[in-house]
Amino acid sequence: MQIIILADGAVGPRATLDAAWPGWAQPDATIIVADGGARHAAELGLRIDRWVGDGDSLGEAGVEALRRSGVPIERADMDKDESDTELAVAAALRLRPDELAIVGALGGFRLDHALANVGLLSLPGLAGVDTRLVAVDARVRLLAASGIDGEASSVRLAGRIGDLVTLLPFGEDALGVTTDGLRFPLVDEPLLLGRTRGLSNVRQVPIAGVRMRRGRIVIVETPATL
Repeated sequence: MQIIILADGAVGPRATLDAAWPGWAQPDATIIVADGGARHAAELGLRIDRWVGDGDSLGEAGVEALRRSGVPIERADMDKDESDTELAVAAALRLRPDELAIVGALGGFRLDHALANVGLLSLPGLAGVDTRLVAVDARVRLLAASGIDGEASSVRLAGRIGDLVTLLPFGEDALGVTTDGLRFPLVDEPLLLGRTRGLSNVRQVPIAGVRMRRGRIVIVETPATL
């Protein structure tokens, strides 16, 4: 099951999202909106299955309109410790999704929110859930490997030939990184925290791959359509 979360950042036109990342939204996906992310649903052609937030972005009238239309409401106190997007992720995890796409998490005027949303990818509850932040100009996911018993982690990256693929160590060095299907290969090599070696690789086949023995990597794909 796929769940799509609509956050309150910029999303861009549906046609542009579809061109950048074909198939990003499954027809039967469940849609959870985080506060003001509700405003994006109509323009993306998505119904709202649940609203989560404190209401400071959507406003009382907007929340009440959703309530009258039959949308389930999960209201949070404004003096809370979590962002509305984190609360939406928690609501999604209660439904046990296989895949989670978070839209509106990267664009907008709040860099702090964008960085916090990248950080959400490291939530323990998302382990085993195919989670991506999706925008017209980027698709972001996290690959993590504990290194326990030498067990590696890997991911297949389906996309367009010519897409940029950036690998950034997250919080620590990434060790034993091996890639396939990218222009500049890595073979059991480290990516060191703070260094930029993993920037701007290029997808050369429809499905590329990344494997890592230990650490965490944020994978940022940029569509060749830009």
